Amino acid sequence: MKPTVVLVGRPNVGKSTLFNRLTRSRDALVADLPGLTRDRHYGHGRGGNKPYLVVDTGGFEPIADSGILFEMARQTLQAVDEGDAVIFLVDARTGMTPQDKVIANRLRQLNKPVFLVVNKAEGMRRDVVAAEFYELGLGDPWAISGAHGDGVRELLDAVLEPFPDEEEEEASRHPRFAVIGRPNVGKSTLVNAILGEERVIAFDMPGTTRDSIYIDFERNGQSYTIIDTAGVRRKSRVDEAIEKFSVVKTLKAIEDANVVVLVLDASLDIADQDASIAGFALEAGRALVVAVNKWDNTNQERRDQVKRDIARKLSFLDFARFHYISALQGRGVSDLFASIDATYAAAMVKLPTPKLTRVLEISQERQAPPRVGLVRPKLRYAHQGGMNPPIVIIHGSALDKIPDSYTRYMEHCFRKAFKLEGTPLRVEYRSAENPFLERRKTATRPSDPGQRRGKNRK
Repeated sequence: MKPTVVLVGRPNVGKSTLFNRLTRSRDALVADLPGLTRDRHYGHGRGGNKPYLVVDTGGFEPIADSGILFEMARQTLQAVDEGDAVIFLVDARTGMTPQDKVIANRLRQLNKPVFLVVNKAEGMRRDVVAAEFYELGLGDPWAISGAHGDGVRELLDAVLEPFPDEEEEEASRHPRFAVIGRPNVGKSTLVNAILGEERVIAFDMPGTTRDSIYIDFERNGQSYTIIDTAGVRRKSRVDEAIEKFSVVKTLKAIEDANVVVLVLDASLDIADQDASIAGFALEAGRALVVAVNKWDNTNQERRDQVKRDIARKLSFLDFARFHYISALQGRGVSDLFASIDATYAAAMVKLPTPKLTRVLEISQERQAPPRVGLVRPKLRYAHQGGMNPPIVIIHGSALDKIPDSYTRYMEHCFRKAFKLEGTPLRVEYRSAENPFLERRKTATRPSDPGQRRGKNRK
């Protein structure tokens, strides 16, 4: 088992910066704003022959008794309970604060190693910086700079020293699905219903989730990664710089996922941004499952209206599976998960070349490609060019003359033949060059004008 290292501390002491340093990534949002990280954020790292998991937590406000700060503190305590070692960060430039003392009192009660780390110590004498923090009673402080990497390697070696070396196993391929949608439609509530625990904060406030949170879990012996994303709003409504970053991270989460679960709110009208979010997933070629949430709070008239709106505004998602659920009550979640499995299988399917070519032949017999002038495109054979989404490459001649309507017909034929439900499918063409074209030009057009004139004189 990989050891889990948890980063804790009050807001804006550099936890996310150190997280990015330890994971060699930019997965955690970093800005000079306190309270930016709100949920637990997991990442993978490696120190020598020792792989490990590192957890970035929200700013620890142990004195809060309600609201979002209380939820952040509860998330931090849960992360500490799950961890094998704790790195407690304080700020060298701010110095020791009363809140640092409250956090230290909590951590001293733990039966696990706690490393007191004085961050932002670049350009300062380490012994002088660390001196005042001995008062916290957590042993010798480590003075580092998470932004510049000073002292981080030595700290990591000390944290990982008690744990045995472990050869990192190659990660097995398993489904990764992202939960996306407008703010406050119930994405985090759905994630908690799937996981069976309050793993991410579900708070009655639009925009509670700002980071995209990657969570590994198992269900019926199968490994999964679920990605809880920040809500995507219309550009005119995205005013905070941090929310702009969150939109970018949501789009990146779509790229990272195999399957996208689009969450809609049955109590709200289907909006243009719902179609835009679905369009993002479609452009990325991701398999899609649509979950219409809060279905238990609507009457029959409202339900009929929602279905009419979906048929009108989301008609381009005719390949996707739709589920009408209540994430809060857990209703319909099991059926939703079955569609995630089936959709993932469709997105990652392997299509044998002989069968693809046979479907191509049958499709042409039923409906040949339309003639363009004196030319009719010829589709000779097909093979698979990629997965997630499945890509079918068709070879032949004059394929640049094929209209979009015939391409959609071919997509429908392949989808029906292979029962590819829930995933987009792309058809690409490769026209074969005529090997006799240049020879014919040379034979009919002599390069020497004199030869042509001499032939005429004879």
